Amino acid sequence: MTDAEKERIDALSHADLARIWRFSPLGCFPFKGEAWDYYVKRFDEMGGMTTAISKEIGWDKPGEFFYD
Repeated sequence: MTDAEKERIDALSHADLARIWRFSPLGCFPFKGEAWDYYVKRFDEMGGMTTAISKEIGWDKPGEFFYD
């Protein structure tokens, strides 16, 4: 995992991390290799998928993200 990938994940808010978890297609960043492990650790540190964050992001508002 590169420093740039870590910085990319670290720059995301709790809601951003939750949106990626819920709306990103499998196989895109960060669902690959070491980036996935780092993403999950960061998401868990921020509280993971709580009821409140789930309600905040909804099911119909994927937002603008880096799908690659």
